[in-house]
Amino acid sequence: MGMTYDELSCYGKLRRPGRCGPYSMFCKLVAIWRDKCTPAEVAIKVKHFFRHYSINRHKMTVLTPAYHAETYSPDDNRHDHRQFLYNVRWSWQFRAIDKEVTGIIPISFQSALGLNADKLK
Repeated sequence: MGMTYDELSCYGKLRRPGRCGPYSMFCKLVAIWRDKCTPAEVAIKVKHFFRHYSINRHKMTVLTPAYHAETYSPDDNRHDHRQFLYNVRWSWQFRAIDKEVTGIIPISFQSALGLNADKLK
């Protein structure tokens, strides 16, 4: 999918226990990866992840009975009530991310130049 295991681990932790959707995950990852990626790069990565997540989510609900019959399997997906069919475009969420990126980029240039919002008013 073009992602590292560290990135997938971070996505997984924010997605399942953190209950983050595309926009909230983007906002959190911008803060977490501020030294690693620009906001535009984070947006591309989050969009890429959620596009592939929505394409493949239905496959997680169809597991063979033999897989659940193993003694080491603590969960057989009966209690997983998450949605499994998603719109792959995520139009509202991705527009919100794009809007946020356009708002963040000028602010990051301002901070790089040593300006703050109070001086600009």
